[in-house]
Amino acid sequence: MSILVPSKVFLTRGQGQHKEKLVSFEKALREAGIAPFNLVRVSSIFPPHAKLVTRERGLKLLRPGQIVFVVLSENETDESQRLISASIGLAMPNDPSCYGYLAENSSFGVSEREAGHYTEYLAVEMLATKMGET
Repeated sequence: MSILVPSKVFLTRGQGQHKEKLVSFEKALREAGIAPFNLVRVSSIFPPHAKLVTRERGLKLLRPGQIVFVVLSENETDESQRLISASIGLAMPNDPSCYGYLAENSSFGVSEREAGHYTEYLAVEMLATKMGET
């Protein structure tokens, strides 16, 4: 039996705009650099002993067509000028043998900075509750 636990993790982002939802999603994946992979969504655990690497280093480790596990946050609208965001927050424990959390969130009407801070708060809150702090 094979155990699939990632040893490296990287963060990336992209956005796409098109009248067709599928095409806008593809454009966002291209901008994020992950379009040539078969993406499988997973829940939000940052694996124990995993290393956070740069996007560039992470992409060099992958081959087109490869199955890649992702924690993905997305948002969409068909309203012109509607402010939307999708973000990922990361909370890593001090002890690398423990797992951390990736939190995903999508929102409407808040700035990129506000959305990012809130999503980081969610990840930290999940880690704190696991560690028994709240």
